[in-house]
Amino acid sequence: MSLAGRLTKADIHKVLAGRFAGDKCTKLAHIPSPSRFKDISKAAKRIAKAIHEGEKIAIVGDYDADGVISSVIITEFFEDIGVDVALKIPNRFEDGYGISPTIVKKLDADVIITVDNGISATEAAEVCKARGIDLIITDHHNIPDQIPEAYAIVNPKQVSCPFPNSEICGAQVAWYLCAAIKEEMGLEYNLSKFLDLLAIAIMADMMKLRDINRTMVKNGLKRLNMKKRPAFRVIADFFNKTVFRSEDISYLIAPLINSSGRIEDAMHSYDLLRAKNDTEAMEKLLYIVDLNNHRKEIESELFTQALADANTDANVIVVWGEGWHEGVIGIVASRLCRRFQKPAIVFSVTGDVAKGSARSVGQINILEHIAAQSDILSGFGGHKGAAGMSLPSQNLPLFRARMEASLANVDPDAFRDEEEVLGEIDPAAIDFELLDILEEFEPYGIENPMPSFLLKDAYVKVEKVIGQNQNHQKIILSKENITLESIHFNFRQKVNTGEKVDIVCTISRNEFRGNVSPQLMIKEIKN
Repeated sequence: MSLAGRLTKADIHKVLAGRFAGDKCTKLAHIPSPSRFKDISKAAKRIAKAIHEGEKIAIVGDYDADGVISSVIITEFFEDIGVDVALKIPNRFEDGYGISPTIVKKLDADVIITVDNGISATEAAEVCKARGIDLIITDHHNIPDQIPEAYAIVNPKQVSCPFPNSEICGAQVAWYLCAAIKEEMGLEYNLSKFLDLLAIAIMADMMKLRDINRTMVKNGLKRLNMKKRPAFRVIADFFNKTVFRSEDISYLIAPLINSSGRIEDAMHSYDLLRAKNDTEAMEKLLYIVDLNNHRKEIESELFTQALADANTDANVIVVWGEGWHEGVIGIVASRLCRRFQKPAIVFSVTGDVAKGSARSVGQINILEHIAAQSDILSGFGGHKGAAGMSLPSQNLPLFRARMEASLANVDPDAFRDEEEVLGEIDPAAIDFELLDILEEFEPYGIENPMPSFLLKDAYVKVEKVIGQNQNHQKIILSKENITLESIHFNFRQKVNTGEKVDIVCTISRNEFRGNVSPQLMIKEIKN
C-alpha cells in the first residue's frame, strides 16, 4: 500500500491497525473450543480410559522446534496430572521423520499419541493395528491422498474438521488435545502456562500471524518475559536479553531449539525446555550453543559450495552434494532463497539416495511444483513455502531440468515477498513514538509483515564495513538536519561517504550498552 506524500505516524498507525480489521479472535477468551476439532473428543475419552485403567501411553514427537515443543507440552501436562508416559522424539539421522513401523515395534504401549507428525504414517498405523495399539494422531500438516487407519486423527486440515483455524502449528493441536483431556477428566489445570512455548512454536513453524495465532503469540510473549521456565531465564542471562521480542524468537530461541535436532539429537532441546532449575538449564544451554555454533560452521561451508554450483539464470535453484549434512540443507536452501529471491532446493546425496529440502519465496507454492515430479521421486511432503523430498540420486539432473521448466514461465510478481513498502517516510517521524507504534502491532511475520519505508535522497555521512566476514555495512545517514543510524546486513552494494541514496528500510529499536535509539535496517539501496 502506498500513501500520497510523506507518511506521518498517524498514517502508519491507521495502515497497521487496518490489517487486523477482519480478525475475529483478538483475545484469549475468543479462541475456539477444543470440541470444534474432529475426533478430539474420541481421542480424549480413549486417553482418559487409558489413564483410569493404568494402560501404557507413549508419545512420538518430531525433531524440529514445533515438534520438540509439542512433546514438551504434552509430556509436562501428563506429568503434572500424575501420569507416566514414554516419549520418543525420532533422531533425524537414525530414525528419519515421524512415527515409523520400526519405532512402533520398539514402544511398549497400549496407546500411542503422535504430536506434529503422523498424518502420512500409513505403514506405522498398520503395525499399530496389528499389535492392538490404539493410534491417536495429532498433526497439522497437509492431508495426503491416503490417510492412516488410526483410532483418532486430530488435524484441522481435514475436510470434515469444523475447527475454524486450519493454519495452526503442531504444538497448538497438542495443546488442544490436553485441553480436551482436561475437560473429559474434569481437571483443574491452567493451560496458559504453555503460552510461552506456543509463541515460539507458532513463529518457528512460520504460521500466519493473524487471529488465533497472533493472539497466542502476543500473550505468549508476555508469558515468555515472565521467564517462568529456567530455560528462558538462562537464555536471557547468556545472551544479555532484558526483554524478549518477537524477533528474538525467530533469530535466537527457535534456531537454538532447532539446532540440536539438526546436528545431533532433539532430546537436548527437549531437556533444556524441561529443565527443573537454572543450573540444569545452563548446562543444557551451553551444550546446545556449541551445537549451534557447529551448525553455523557447516552451514557456511555448504552455502559456499552451493553457490558455486547454482544456476542463477533459472527461476529455481537446485543443487546437491555427496555427504552434505542433512541437518543444514534446509537452512542453506533458505539462504539461497534470500540471496537470489527465487525458490531453492538443496540435496544431500548418500550413495544411491538423495534427500532434499526446499524453500520458496513470494506466492510460489513449491510443493505443487515438486508434486508434479512425483513419478521420479521416492517420497515428498511439506507446505507451500517449505518441503522435503527424496529420490534416487541418478534422477537428480532430470529433477532439476523438470523443476527449471516447471518454473520457467511463472509470473515475475509471484517471486516478490509480501512485505509492504508503506510509502515515503518523513525523517522527523523516526523517533521513539514511532517505535512504540511499530511494537504495538507485533509480532511481525507471515500475513503481518514488518512494515518497510522509503527514505529518499539521504546523505551518507559515515560508513563502515563490519562483521567477521566484512559483509555488513554500518551507515550514518543525514537528511534535513536529522541524523539516522542504519545498518545493511549482507550487502551486495557498498555505499561511500558523500553519496546520496534512496533506501528501503524497516525501523527497529537499537539497544547498546544502555543506550536506546531508532535504527534503520536497510533492505535495499537505490543510488
